[in-house]
Amino acid sequence: MDIAEVARRSGVPASALRYYEDKGLIASTGREGLRRTFADAVLDQLSLIALGQAAGFSLDEIKGMFGADGRARIDRAALAGKADEIDATILRLAALSKGLRHAAVCPAANHSECPTFKRLLRAAGAGKLLRVAPQRAAGARKTSGRASKA
Repeated sequence: MDIAEVARRSGVPASALRYYEDKGLIASTGREGLRRTFADAVLDQLSLIALGQAAGFSLDEIKGMFGADGRARIDRAALAGKADEIDATILRLAALSKGLRHAAVCPAANHSECPTFKRLLRAAGAGKLLRVAPQRAAGARKTSGRASKA
């Protein structure tokens, strides 16, 4: 397939395909005139890249998910670590949502008098609501702490 066909079928712009090739995420099989050509397997590679990006992996991390032959070679511990990180983010966001919903209907005369809102402010001030989990030595991610209760 030429680059235009890959772009059409994958929804990935040709400029991104060239960038992915420069980064070593995908490889063209040659050229047809001035256009790069790709094997059909590139569509699966692009799907894995999209999934990795949606999960929050960097392009360098995603590059490591491919073997030299372009086939998927995914570290299961990295997947589990990323799932843990996503779960921790969900907990933080749920706590934040709960606190904001409470503040929206809180019977206190002023938000500064609401204990729930005060806890939410303290958590935000301490960076606990948007904190990114640290990496384990093995390269997998791990959660650090619990979501703040609001």
